Amino acid sequence: MGEYVNPAKIFGENVFNDTVMQERLPKNVYKKLKKIIEEGGELDLATADTIAHEMKEWAIEKGATHYTHWFQPLTGVTAEKHDAFITAPMENGKVLQSFSGKELIKGEPDASSFPSGGLRATFEARGYTTWDCTSPAFVRQDAAGATLCIPTAFCSYGGEALDKKTPLLRSVEALNTQALRILRLFGNDAVKCVKTSVGPEQEYFLITKEMYDARPDIRFTGRTLFGAKPPKGQEMDDHYFGVIKPRVAEFMEDLNEELWKLGILAKTEHNEVAPAQHELAPIYTTTNIATDHNQLTMEIMQKVAIRHELVCLLHEKPFAGVNGSGKHNNWSISTDTGANLLSPGATPCENAQFLLFLCAVIKAVDDYQDLLRISVATAGNDHRLGANEAPPAVVSMFLGDELNAILEAIETDTPYVAADKTKMKLGVNVLPKFTRDTTDRNRTSPFAFTGNKFEFRMLGSSNSIACANIMLNAAVAESLKIYADRLEGTEDFETALHEMIKKTIKDHKRIIFNGNGYDDSWIKEATEQRGLLNYRTTADCMPHLLDKKNVEMLTAHKVFSNRELQSREEIMLENYCKTVIIEANTMTDMAKCSYAPAIERYASSIAQNAMFKKNLDATIPCAYEAGIVKRLSVLCDRIANTADELESAVIKLSDAESIDEEAYMIRDTVLVKMAELRAAVDEAETITSKDFWPFPSYADMLFSVR
Repeated sequence: MGEYVNPAKIFGENVFNDTVMQERLPKNVYKKLKKIIEEGGELDLATADTIAHEMKEWAIEKGATHYTHWFQPLTGVTAEKHDAFITAPMENGKVLQSFSGKELIKGEPDASSFPSGGLRATFEARGYTTWDCTSPAFVRQDAAGATLCIPTAFCSYGGEALDKKTPLLRSVEALNTQALRILRLFGNDAVKCVKTSVGPEQEYFLITKEMYDARPDIRFTGRTLFGAKPPKGQEMDDHYFGVIKPRVAEFMEDLNEELWKLGILAKTEHNEVAPAQHELAPIYTTTNIATDHNQLTMEIMQKVAIRHELVCLLHEKPFAGVNGSGKHNNWSISTDTGANLLSPGATPCENAQFLLFLCAVIKAVDDYQDLLRISVATAGNDHRLGANEAPPAVVSMFLGDELNAILEAIETDTPYVAADKTKMKLGVNVLPKFTRDTTDRNRTSPFAFTGNKFEFRMLGSSNSIACANIMLNAAVAESLKIYADRLEGTEDFETALHEMIKKTIKDHKRIIFNGNGYDDSWIKEATEQRGLLNYRTTADCMPHLLDKKNVEMLTAHKVFSNRELQSREEIMLENYCKTVIIEANTMTDMAKCSYAPAIERYASSIAQNAMFKKNLDATIPCAYEAGIVKRLSVLCDRIANTADELESAVIKLSDAESIDEEAYMIRDTVLVKMAELRAAVDEAETITSKDFWPFPSYADMLFSVR
């Protein structure tokens, strides 16, 4: 057993955090930087030079030889270009190590190969990275050495956002602006800043590297494209919160140590529901930092797994028939004075404020349910949403019995009967005191209130949390703006407030559902009676990003420009199409070159055995052999024909006149043929000898880590 790790001792040791800045920066420089971090603004070059020098010296002490502007382009993963600290050689042949303020603040990577959705021509290579000083720099140590990583935004020459961080920061500012307007109406002048906080729960699978290497579908696509259900899956519910296997525990211990060094608040770890599935949950932090930390977490998970001869699978649905992996986005709103605006208060005034912010979220989720669905839309997550372990593709909210009863009482102007049977009139001046809801949250709800935060459960495990939080922040900002516009200057604030809360409940109660989201009857009720949206696939929802109401809201709050929205719709649909095409090509290759020949070889061996028996004694019955050969021959023909049809369907995609049309063709034809091909191969697996089967089975992979 190795040495025990003291988290408190190593936490943040590789982060250029506030403590390090206070120790190393001159007081005037530290104060200037701190003010910019808290209030915004730009650094002058002289100040930046001082910060850059101290940051470089600190990084070199940590073993760093290079620096990189670490950014999040629209590829779904992070990107970086490493530059050494060394300068051009002097006359004596020696080199110095330098890092300027200009290099700290701005970088110029070659942007030609990053998705832009038409924001720039292919020949316009330039893109710019700009230091995000609200997210601390850090030194990443790995097999390649140590590198100073500077979190940055990424934009085009014309200033358009080419990343996920820029619109996220804009959405945070939009919500801050509107939330402050509301707080001022309640007489709160002390608060200077309102921020959202996030705690993203990260689910993942672990399989052995040996199994991973033997499955081309997982290597190329992140998920199994074929695989029959194993004899045992998750039926016994014995994996969830079960004893962590020694090899997995070693991985988790190593992972925690790496995360803590980078100041990532890894808190909770446990087995998830499916075999080989696990979860890591952090402590809350600001949305911007939480987004950076989650990207780092996914990266480090995969690197640490390799050290243990394991592979970490972050795909939303790597194995059919068992739970997929999500990323629950626990979201709240808080002030710089430490108040949680989604937590019930101790006084009627505090509760009135709480109810207003709660109603703002309710209105936002109902008005922009399409944007929330779009924010989690990927080819991978389409396989998960609507399955038995995940929320449906229909967006709804869970509030809990007590809070729901209070809202109903407000709507109907009737007394609220509390849990202690005390009747309380619900005028604005006599709002009830109610405690934080400690009841069990609805695990089937896409958007559940859990006492002082909302848990948005539709995100897929590989998703950047930036997308969901951009849309959520912007939508809530819009609700708060509408409220502020109505309440500012009103003569009777309390009456206007009460009526507005009442109207919100009446107009948007359709989005509130406290029942079983997995039940088919709910989908029928949601779509046919309540009029809620049901966008089952990325192809269904993504074009609605450009709906007039969405464009107007997002551009009004300056979260996106028109061009940026158009580019993102194109990029996301392109990603969807390319992902499915890679999967389809992988399927046809595996079916034609591996599965069909293996099935044929087994059928031939069975047929030969039958012939040997008949040659020995013609009266020996061979019904078993004949049945197997016949079934496999039929399946093999079906596999060959369907593989050809799938191949043809992919070729026909070139006829599409737009990316929207291509996405619809994939949804209506390619995915259908993929499902048919998989069904035939999976059936064949159940009657083919394991000795002949070309790839590890589900049983092999899901139970390989001991």
